[in-house]
Amino acid sequence: PAFQTFLESFKNANSSKWVGFSNYTKAIADPDLRLAFYNTMTWVIIGPVIVTILGLALATMLNKMKRESIPKSLIFMPMAISFVGASIIFKFVYEYNEPSEVQIGLLSSIVKFLGFTPSDWMLSKPLNTFLLMIIYVWTQMGFGMVILSAAIKGVPADIVEASALDGAHGWSLFRNVTFPMVKGTFIVVLATGVVGALKVFDIVRTMTGGNFSTNVLANEMYSQTFVQFDQGKGSALSVVLFLLVTPILIYNIRSLRKERAH
Repeated sequence: PAFQTFLESFKNANSSKWVGFSNYTKAIADPDLRLAFYNTMTWVIIGPVIVTILGLALATMLNKMKRESIPKSLIFMPMAISFVGASIIFKFVYEYNEPSEVQIGLLSSIVKFLGFTPSDWMLSKPLNTFLLMIIYVWTQMGFGMVILSAAIKGVPADIVEASALDGAHGWSLFRNVTFPMVKGTFIVVLATGVVGALKVFDIVRTMTGGNFSTNVLANEMYSQTFVQFDQGKGSALSVVLFLLVTPILIYNIRSLRKERAH
């Protein structure tokens, strides 16, 4: 199937004629596809970084807490929800009614309570893209927390004790001892988040359908192939996504092998 998709990317919409690199050049020239690419890069730059930093912060804060399994379980729980299910939950959070009506959406209710006028959040550009990212962060930060928590617990106690005797405490201990010891795991979690952000589809499809300037490459690939029935352009976009994901996957595998070797 992967090889067939690669071949289809060089054919026309119904795969009846070879068109060379036409699908790729059209994709580059199409302003809507360029917007989808820019949005995807925004997801890649912002989403995984927030997920990984929040995961590390939560793992560090909860590491010494009594009965840490309880808050960790609650934070990890959204990971068990599909992106579609999480999106439906956040549809209620971002629900908007006219200012004269009762606001049933959580975000609109909070904004109104604070004395401001709520807006139709999914129509507010570029805020809507960042609001969609919150769904991704909510579902994925538990994963980062669990992986990084395990890495922090793996830091040798004698190194921590020796550093404490040398006067390293709090932020100094974290910056000079803990983080360097878990840096490899941090990068692996970050790379995994980048792959997830590159192929994000469910959230955008469920919340906006790619409208209101929120489109991403994975959703556009689906639209081209299964809505507009343009097999050529859809296949070209899937090849582009594959090429973007592959280097990160290779790096991730190498990093994991190094971790196991140590």
